[in-house]
Amino acid sequence: MANLIVYFSRKGENYWNGTIKDLAKGNTALAAEYIQKAVGGDLFEVQTVKEYAKDYYACIDEAQREQREGARPALKAYPGSIEGYDNIFVGYPNWWGTMPMAMFTFLEHFDWSGKKIVPFCTNEGSGMGSSERDLAKLCKGATICRGLSVHGAQVAQSEQKIADWARTSIKEGIR
Repeated sequence: MANLIVYFSRKGENYWNGTIKDLAKGNTALAAEYIQKAVGGDLFEVQTVKEYAKDYYACIDEAQREQREGARPALKAYPGSIEGYDNIFVGYPNWWGTMPMAMFTFLEHFDWSGKKIVPFCTNEGSGMGSSERDLAKLCKGATICRGLSVHGAQVAQSEQKIADWARTSIKEGIR
């Protein structure tokens, strides 16, 4: 079974246990790497054409505006195809209760029929939000597995938890 690990992540200024911290690598990117190490597969980072503001607070204002407007930010690239993949891990930070709108852009680009979608989300306490419901709406015909919510400030210490969840999701995974 082939795995694809698709993720959107924010490096630089991030909210971190009540303060702002400058991260060399985003929390979701780190979690995606742990998944790849545990189960193998290809990594694909979703990147927007227009970068978000470097300032954390300006970025979250942009994210909220995009959500209110139902925006679909343009992306730099897409994988050529998802046909060869059985399991597709979809990772993102929780922005305003769901995935960043860039993930909506990405997900609307493909036919997900027959695929197993395995979501993972980093956050500072808001969990998966409505992202699993949103995935079910966006990925018609796919099986949406139970997602994993990881506290962003804990990702670096959560490799074993993430790896165990990824392995279990591939074996079982159905809600």
